[in-house]
Amino acid sequence: MKSISFKGIIAYPITPFDNQEKVDIPLFKKQVDRLIVSGAHGIAPLGSTGVLPYLTDEEKEAVTEATMQQVANRVPTLVGVSNLTTDKTIYHARFAEKAGATAVMIIPMSYWKLTDDEIVQHYDAVASKLSIPIMVYNNPATGGVDMSPALLKRLLKIPNVTMIKESTGDIQRMHYLRKELGEDVAFYNGSNPLALAAFAAGANGWCTAAPNLIPELTTQLYNTIQNNDLAEAQRVFYQQLDLLKFIVSKGLPRAIQAGLNILGEDGGQLRSPLKPLTNIESAELKTILSQINK
Repeated sequence: MKSISFKGIIAYPITPFDNQEKVDIPLFKKQVDRLIVSGAHGIAPLGSTGVLPYLTDEEKEAVTEATMQQVANRVPTLVGVSNLTTDKTIYHARFAEKAGATAVMIIPMSYWKLTDDEIVQHYDAVASKLSIPIMVYNNPATGGVDMSPALLKRLLKIPNVTMIKESTGDIQRMHYLRKELGEDVAFYNGSNPLALAAFAAGANGWCTAAPNLIPELTTQLYNTIQNNDLAEAQRVFYQQLDLLKFIVSKGLPRAIQAGLNILGEDGGQLRSPLKPLTNIESAELKTILSQINK
């Protein structure tokens, strides 16, 4: 059985910017600490929520180092290291390993559609330069490539590729992974509105930005699943479903930044071309949060 590095709620912090659109590292560290204190089981910087593609190499390194400093081994860390080229992906993966990351997450980013063989060679090349585990991130909405179950099965033959984050929104895909791969691989849900269904399909964890706004509810959902209390899990899930749909539909960085500000936390600024939620959208989010927090 391959080593499982994560379980439970793996929280994605946003990457906050200042008024000059420079990365605000002190605020980022404050947000990371808040996620840990509120119960997150893991921290995953530099994902979609952390606007990885919008950052320079130096900024990615600064965020990675800030994460390790603030987490201070309290929970596992999963660092996004994806890049268009294999060479750059290797560079960022090795940097994350040296900084102390528990594992790295990689999505195959490409302007041109990659073949299955190219994807396998990409992961294999990165894995050959690392000693820490790799999570394969399948999200065609952001990466432009939908890795089939057959391809994922090929990737898992690479020794330190031990985890899959499935974000297609296809619950049958998750059932297939569990049925075909059994306990040999850990898979994680990356589709927020499918959180309950994914746990029912055997997901080891939920990779989500939701803990920035509703940390207690996300952790509570995981705990009820662990206690095999389906009725309570449904109640807790339905309580947060409107918010989960909202943050996905409006864009995670925008929605989380606005939500933090609504809750009285500093969400920082966004980097162009991203712009804040409109007044109407912010009012809708405020209503959703107020209903949850009644």
